[in-house]
Amino acid sequence: MRGLVVLVTLACFANAQHQALIDYLERRLLAIEDRISLWHEQTTRYASELRELKQQMVSQLENLDKEKEALRMNLDGVGTRVDRVERELDYLETQNGAQPCVDVDDRLIEQQVTLVQEKQKAKYFKLSDCSDMISSIKAMKILKRVGGPKGMWSKDTSKGSGKVYIFNGTDGDTIHEFSSAQDFTRSLGLSLSRSLKLPSAWRGTGHVIYNNHAYYVNQVDDVMVVKYDLKTNSVTDSAVFPVQDHVPVYGLTPETVMDLAVDEEGLWAIYATRQNEQHISLAKMDASSLDIEQMWDTNCPRENAESAFVICGTLYVVYNTKQAGRSRVQCVFDVNGMVSNEEAPLVYFPKRYGSHSSLKYNPQEQLLYAWDDGYQILYKLVMKKKLEI
Repeated sequence: MRGLVVLVTLACFANAQHQALIDYLERRLLAIEDRISLWHEQTTRYASELRELKQQMVSQLENLDKEKEALRMNLDGVGTRVDRVERELDYLETQNGAQPCVDVDDRLIEQQVTLVQEKQKAKYFKLSDCSDMISSIKAMKILKRVGGPKGMWSKDTSKGSGKVYIFNGTDGDTIHEFSSAQDFTRSLGLSLSRSLKLPSAWRGTGHVIYNNHAYYVNQVDDVMVVKYDLKTNSVTDSAVFPVQDHVPVYGLTPETVMDLAVDEEGLWAIYATRQNEQHISLAKMDASSLDIEQMWDTNCPRENAESAFVICGTLYVVYNTKQAGRSRVQCVFDVNGMVSNEEAPLVYFPKRYGSHSSLKYNPQEQLLYAWDDGYQILYKLVMKKKLEI
């Protein structure tokens, strides 16, 4: 009997130990599950915070890129303004003489004069291999009559552009754009044109259309060249022409103080000054920055000159001969010295109505766009090589 009691006691003790072990294991499992749940929550929170941080960094990088581009544009604008200020200062230096309190060495003045003379005599380096010159005028075509007796019309000289532009008169702030020469021809007056109001007034008939830009002459206190983007309808640059005491460049077109021209080499300025009042001067300009690259004093007189144009670096000045209403190229100046007046052929224009107020050469078509007493005329040119003379 006593042995049975012992066995029962041992069995109860074993069951108690087993139950305690089970309870302990359950508590441990619950603790592990709590820790796993906590780790999962923390991992989810960390992943969410990382995603937010990534989005913030991407946004900040995009803002930095925008600020970098804006800073680059500002720096480009500052560089352009600095260049313009330097040109303005150069011009002001030519306007203002030395102050009485400044003692200037005569030898220094002589050196500066010598440098200017050498720059004017320096050999011109061509930008193209063009060596053509006019042999004769093959044909004349009168497109229509629109506007006043004086003005300028031209087609954009850039490749692929067929647009035609009208500067009616000798001053104003509006130009007229036609989508093609055909539209201009069939238009009743200027009815098919698009009017473009410029931010400042133009003066004279010496304007050009070049590479989707209008280069026009503005004259208030100084003679200024303005570069106007025809695509964005905004001024991209302007510069005071660094020459003092301008006089009308042509004796028969007194409204034009400067005549801009375009040829295979780019942009040119035809002008005259009181220092060289009897003759016409020529300057090569950078079409992008409007800087003056080189300047020449020609032997072409202003008297009886009505207009001029440039082809392959050669200036052709047209004069009214008063012979049955005909004009002719009477003076030629080649910046490379390949053509002289004695060697150049006589080029007569067909009989017309009045006097050319503008002649604009289109190097793509080898045509002259002429404005003659309100008539818009095209001259087809016959060319030859300069070396064939």
